Amino acid sequence: MNGSFQIRGGKRLSGEITPQGAKNEALQILCAVLLTEEPVRVKNIPDIHDVNRLIEILGDFGVKITKNSHGDFTFQANNINFDYIKSKEFKKDGAKLRGSIMLLGPMLARFGEAYMPTPGGDKIGRRRLDTHFQGLVELGASFSYDDENFFYSLSAKELVGKFIHLEEASVTGTANIVMAAVMAKGKTRIYNAACEPYLQQLCKMLNRMGANISGIGSNLLTIEGVEILSGTEHTMLPDMVEIGSWIGLAAMTKSEITIKNVNWNQLGIIPQTFQKLGIQLERRGEDIYIPAQENYKISKFIDGSILTVSDAPWPGFTPDLLSIILVVATQAKGTVLVHQKMFESRLFFVDKLIDMGAQIILCDPHRATVVGLNHEFPLRGTTMVSPDIRAGNALLIAALSAEGKSIIHNIEQIDRGYENIDGRLRALGADIERI
Repeated sequence: MNGSFQIRGGKRLSGEITPQGAKNEALQILCAVLLTEEPVRVKNIPDIHDVNRLIEILGDFGVKITKNSHGDFTFQANNINFDYIKSKEFKKDGAKLRGSIMLLGPMLARFGEAYMPTPGGDKIGRRRLDTHFQGLVELGASFSYDDENFFYSLSAKELVGKFIHLEEASVTGTANIVMAAVMAKGKTRIYNAACEPYLQQLCKMLNRMGANISGIGSNLLTIEGVEILSGTEHTMLPDMVEIGSWIGLAAMTKSEITIKNVNWNQLGIIPQTFQKLGIQLERRGEDIYIPAQENYKISKFIDGSILTVSDAPWPGFTPDLLSIILVVATQAKGTVLVHQKMFESRLFFVDKLIDMGAQIILCDPHRATVVGLNHEFPLRGTTMVSPDIRAGNALLIAALSAEGKSIIHNIEQIDRGYENIDGRLRALGADIERI
């Protein structure tokens, strides 16, 4: 589906938009279906490239897949084909999808062996996998790497629980180790565990399947191993990155938008962070209502110094929304320093915003100072290429607020993470088409 979006910006939008199911939760939950031979039904699965590719890999792996309705599937892993995992096809398929790394923990737990090609995914600097392998090795797996074929393999006669202190609170790393530990012998404790809502969702689902995990939501998880897991039903949370994106879109386009069913209690400090940029938003039940506003003014710190927005592991601010904060700040009144701590090349799309007329000083690969234009000088439409999935969405928002026509190429980077984004934007009144 490689193509481009053509956008005529500067239009006010209005209406309601419903966020899709969470991409990053889906990748974990779908790997967990391998832990039982009973059926597992999952609802609110986003219809996006990365998730669909993982579902295809599960199908090739021998999992029976039944589509109940849009975004609602039943999986049953009672007849797994291990030849596929060692095949050239899997080396090709698995390498294209970073999320497939989370198949390792479940494979190891249930079958005692696991294989994985070197993964691909976003170009946002190094994303090491050491946390995954160290944790699985500590549980008793032996690890080998075939550097001719770029192929990892793990095997274990049995996994034995122990205390594991992670060097980084990696979400996918924690998920992998949790899925391996639920059927290990004895007790596993994971310290400096990621505590994202999506990981909490995974742990709650595993507990419904018969696992024994406590400390959910904290950075110390305790897992008492069990012999066997059974089937369950699971509904995924809405995607918080998308929710944050729509808040930013409303502000940039001076639009009145209601974001439906956001699951407020799982949004952490996302709403407050946008409020610091001066964006008005209010809670209406489980919805976020954003009134149309002509201007928004960035607050300063109490001592009068310039506001800094930086990312941190949950419950801090998610790095996936910093690119949105940066775009929204370009039309705010005031100045903000955006500090991207966790990934080193996520800010390299700012040159495109500068081309559009934004006032941004890129201090270094991690920090950018944005001087807001207060909607006095709209951004100008331009032609650009989406470098990664989150920057792609940020550029889309910039284009929707800009005067004139913009073209965004390489939009499969956006399609990888957002379901029917152009259709949902047109429903709000946006002038966007695929070409």
